[in-house]
Amino acid sequence: MNGWLQHLPILPVLLPLCTGALLLLSSETQRISRATISICATIAQLTVALVLLVMADGHMAAPWPGEVGVYALGNWAAPFGIVLVVDRLAAIMLALTSTLGLATLIYSLAHWKRAGIHFLPLFQLLLMGLNGAFLTGDLFNLFVFFEVLLAASYGLALHGSGAARVTAGMHYIAVNLVASLLFLIAAALIYGVTGTLNMAELAQRAATLGEEDRILFNLGAMLLGIVFLVKAGAWPLNFWLPDAYGAAAPPVAGIFAILTKVGIYALLRFAVLLEDAGTPAPFGGDWLFYCGLATIATGTLGVLAAQKLDRLAGFLVIVSSGILLAAFGFSGTSLTGPALYYLVSSVLASGAFFLLIEMAERNRTAAADMLSITLEAFGLQDKHESEHPDEMAGVAIPAAMAFLGLAFFSCALLLTGLPPLSGFVGKFALLAAAFSAPPEASIQQAAMFAIALLLSGLAGMIALSRLGIRVFWDTERPAPRLQWIEAGPVAALILLCTLLSLGTEPAMSYFNAAAQSLHDAPAYVGSVLPATTVKGAP
Repeated sequence: MNGWLQHLPILPVLLPLCTGALLLLSSETQRISRATISICATIAQLTVALVLLVMADGHMAAPWPGEVGVYALGNWAAPFGIVLVVDRLAAIMLALTSTLGLATLIYSLAHWKRAGIHFLPLFQLLLMGLNGAFLTGDLFNLFVFFEVLLAASYGLALHGSGAARVTAGMHYIAVNLVASLLFLIAAALIYGVTGTLNMAELAQRAATLGEEDRILFNLGAMLLGIVFLVKAGAWPLNFWLPDAYGAAAPPVAGIFAILTKVGIYALLRFAVLLEDAGTPAPFGGDWLFYCGLATIATGTLGVLAAQKLDRLAGFLVIVSSGILLAAFGFSGTSLTGPALYYLVSSVLASGAFFLLIEMAERNRTAAADMLSITLEAFGLQDKHESEHPDEMAGVAIPAAMAFLGLAFFSCALLLTGLPPLSGFVGKFALLAAAFSAPPEASIQQAAMFAIALLLSGLAGMIALSRLGIRVFWDTERPAPRLQWIEAGPVAALILLCTLLSLGTEPAMSYFNAAAQSLHDAPAYVGSVLPATTVKGAP
């Protein structure tokens, strides 16, 4: 049995790759539909991710020694061969990706998969790139998996029709192509001075560099940090995000909710590995903390200014990225566990909200976004309603509208951090950890972080209340009709957030353990590199 289990780390990459190729070669006329193949493959990925999650926590016998699993492709040991590395953090991100991917994929089967060609293969390739980015232990292969997920996301961002979608998609593509070029230059600089791109060996060799090589290494690390900040949606490099996410098809925007977390994951991983080598900006010092505060501020202003739910959802993603950047850049390591809890909650809630927006705004009238005083000024007010107000004493609420209202209210609680759901638990844990961190961190840092969290939550509550009134008080709209294939994924994601809040103690315990193992960089390096590896400069 262990002979098969040792190959589990490669399956999150291999399964979507083979599925995507099979979907490209298959046709809709075959007996087994492409949708069935895609769903089965995604369920298989989720199953593998959950097994790896249990193994990494030690609740199931793992086929590798210690808590960190290393899979050497081609049986070539690191640093000479490519390796995939599984620890608690990587397993969490794999499970989160598969969960969100399954929900958005099921939602897309209602009609969005038929809005353009090759949606299902591109979706699988996106999952492949995400899974590979979370698993890889090699900098160049991180670039490769970034390009795989970005190439797939380009097609998905343009999926469907409409000038706004094409315009926003082209901006998204242009920004990420520039970021990819910077990534390649950074990798070349780092390889030129260290002679390796293996993350574990890189952490060892960077500490032994001379003064001249150190300058080039810091330049490469700075470019690499800029790339990760672009992916994370950090200020001032996030101008493209609200339009790109808001204009994308709902299931595409839903899975895009996790794309910014890839950049945050990479920043966190490299910051820990390079800590002993004198971490350059933006990986070290207070730089990341203040970048996170600036990101929260710009996202909060965007939330208040948003006049449409899709743009509001994009700015809420920016706010969540800013909170995570500030938490990971906070002096000390006490915020990492609560930040991982908040990351999972915000990704699930954002994905559900992107899916919910389309259902909530379906069949709305053009006048629904206009203020009532504007309607009256232009003579657009319903005359029947004004002449006979007593006839509108009661309005029937169909089951679909009740579901939409409850789901919208739940997402509002989750995204703004109001009790009692997991969004509140995550923010409360962050604040509690921030104020208990001194003397490692100053009380001023904790106060600024608390103010940023409270003001961003207040702004989100104001904006969601304002736009929610416009959506649900549109009396001229017909009764909404929902399919279970649309309502089911949204309900499932919200239910997962609810379960996360109910199981706060075991969940927080797991995330704290993941944070502890993440910051144990020597254990990571010792697991990846064989004991006979020679340390030192090349």
